[in-house]
Amino acid sequence: MKSFDVHILNWYDKNKLLLPWRKSKDPYKIWVSEIMLQQTQVQTVVPFYNKWIKSFPTLKSVAHASDQKIFKHWEGLGYYKRAEHLRLACIQLLENYNGVIPKSKKELMLLKGIGEYTSSAISSIAFNKIHPVIDGNVRRIISRLLCLSTSVLKSDKKIMIFLKTVINKKRPGDFNQAIMELGQKICRPQNPECQLCPIATFCQSYKMDCVSEYPKKGKKKKKIPHYNIGVGIIWHKGSILITKRKKNGLLGGLWEFPGGKIYKNESIEECIKREIKEELSIEVDVADFITKVNHRYSHFSITLYAHNCYYKKGKIKCNSADDWKWISPGAFDSYPFPKANHYIFPKINHSIGAA
Repeated sequence: MKSFDVHILNWYDKNKLLLPWRKSKDPYKIWVSEIMLQQTQVQTVVPFYNKWIKSFPTLKSVAHASDQKIFKHWEGLGYYKRAEHLRLACIQLLENYNGVIPKSKKELMLLKGIGEYTSSAISSIAFNKIHPVIDGNVRRIISRLLCLSTSVLKSDKKIMIFLKTVINKKRPGDFNQAIMELGQKICRPQNPECQLCPIATFCQSYKMDCVSEYPKKGKKKKKIPHYNIGVGIIWHKGSILITKRKKNGLLGGLWEFPGGKIYKNESIEECIKREIKEELSIEVDVADFITKVNHRYSHFSITLYAHNCYYKKGKIKCNSADDWKWISPGAFDSYPFPKANHYIFPKINHSIGAA
């Protein structure tokens, strides 16, 4: 019988996705793809990756780019800390490694934003180093394969021991990509296609007809909190006021329409007036309702209510923002905004500012 790694590599060679970062062994390009693929599906990443590489063909171009340009290219991918850490790591490489990405997993892990998984992925794919990777797909496959009785995260030690015994020594990068892709295509969380799986003959849960029981679930996740948010589209002399979020906070470095959480027993209009006064030390008149946006982040969800507002009085101060600007209604594309704000753009009546 062919060995485990041969089965999975044969399947991969015939079925692998033709992805742009697989056309190169450039460690920078592989690194960018791995960072983008964290928490994001492959089909979503491809256009972002292509645009990024066109604008930032080298790590030097990332290191020398402005925050605004970096975030604008990342806009829509979410988890913006990934982009910030990528830029900081590129600066580290220029300052400490003469711009050369190290082959050693230990040295890779010294770079900002690179941990156990990413260092293993880069070193195996770009440099052919024998380092197995563990992600959600790999955990699911090996948990089913071995009928691991412990919860997913507690099984990692057993999973790593197994992977080190079966990883292909000549093609470790392809092996890692193969097992992750198998989890995406075949050994899915729901409705896995076991009859198409190249390693079904090795799978204990398949033999015992109990695939759906694995991986074992841990503690039930807590219900994520929900917040109602009021924001103002503040007009003055044909321009709209936007503010820049604090660099070290959630969505730091992005621009947004000012506003905040609606308190209990507080109207949307009262919230917008209060938040703008607290954030910017100015007073506004809250006018007509524009739109409502429902959006979900990883750890919470929001319903955002947007209203037209008009600047009334006061000198603008950045009490809880890094910067502010008056921009024309057609200039939104020049600034990186959180995704929830994007749903407001098409609802804004550009003729209002001229009134």
